Amino acid sequence: MTSRAASSPAPRSVPTAAALERSAWFRAAPEPLREALRAAGRVRTLAAGERLFMRGDTDDGLYCVLEGAVRVGAASMAGREALLAVVGPARWFGEIALFDGGARTHDAYAERDSTLFHVPRAALVALLDATPAYWRVFGLLLAQKLRLAFDAIEETALLPAPARVARRLLLLAHDYGEAAVTPTPAPAALRARCVIPVPQEDLALMLALSRQTVNQILRQLERDGVLALRYGEIEIVDAARLAAQAQ
Repeated sequence: MTSRAASSPAPRSVPTAAALERSAWFRAAPEPLREALRAAGRVRTLAAGERLFMRGDTDDGLYCVLEGAVRVGAASMAGREALLAVVGPARWFGEIALFDGGARTHDAYAERDSTLFHVPRAALVALLDATPAYWRVFGLLLAQKLRLAFDAIEETALLPAPARVARRLLLLAHDYGEAAVTPTPAPAALRARCVIPVPQEDLALMLALSRQTVNQILRQLERDGVLALRYGEIEIVDAARLAAQAQ
């Protein structure tokens, strides 16, 4: 893996602004806060496999993926990977350290060539010192992640593997709520065919299941006409039936 990428002033371009507006959290924030974040942000580019930060690094601010994807997780001394998430476009991350001032909790690498929007910590602290009411907005971002984490813990403890796979596919299809017009769409609201660019190995890592188990579940869903499997991606063919599998 290579070292951190350089940063440059964010061009006030329509693509950058449009990418930020895709985030449900960003759209819901007060306009003065949105303008302040746009003004303070910088565009950073990462090549595939390039390191953004590692567990234990000093907090350097908040990020939003504009293009590409960032792999967030950890690895054991033996090389075993725990994959927390693959963060795609319009999703913000890095807010935990903003609240406690601690070090980074996980490693973050570019899944593929990626463009990020970075708001440095110093700018965030100055903004929050000037307008403490904005803490609530960032608290909502943190709370959204906490809800997802609690859901994942509950699903691991209570649900069989097929239901866990179905739920995670629906969550990925909605990009964790960020790609939809509403922040928390119902799974049945996904009507059109949707292609999820996630390899089966990554899906297994996210769910702490063996790749063989995940493959068997996906193949059965494909035989049932719910999914179509291709190299490196999974297509949802029948969202209503997949939602039923997730119950």
